[in-house]
Amino acid sequence: QAQLVESGGGTVQAGGSLTLSCAASGRTFSDYAMGWFRQAPGKERAFVAAISGGGGTTYYADSVKGRFTISRHNDNNTLNLQMNSLKPEDTANYLCARKIKGRLVPQNARNRHEYFQWGQGTQVTVSS
Repeated sequence: QAQLVESGGGTVQAGGSLTLSCAASGRTFSDYAMGWFRQAPGKERAFVAAISGGGGTTYYADSVKGRFTISRHNDNNTLNLQMNSLKPEDTANYLCARKIKGRLVPQNARNRHEYFQWGQGTQVTVSS
């Protein structure tokens, strides 16, 4: 059965770093663009970053650009999110998601309805 499992969350002080991972199974990993979203209590799920199936195209939310880096390793079906210079406002549950097939472009990368499979998430807490 296809699934996504996130790991790597935790509590870190402002200015610190974390690396999140997402292990994918059940489908040919490289066939799908992937994304990271986050959701804080009482807020809507928000786009963080996305990457094309081959890894050559990436998009970021303005709020994380220059601080976060999305990457993927198709040989072992893993998606990563390197997060540097973390801020308290980055505190959220971070979820990885598999996008429906098709070219990754800015308009669909940021739209959570373009993603059909989600993990349970991993909590990131940034203390001030």
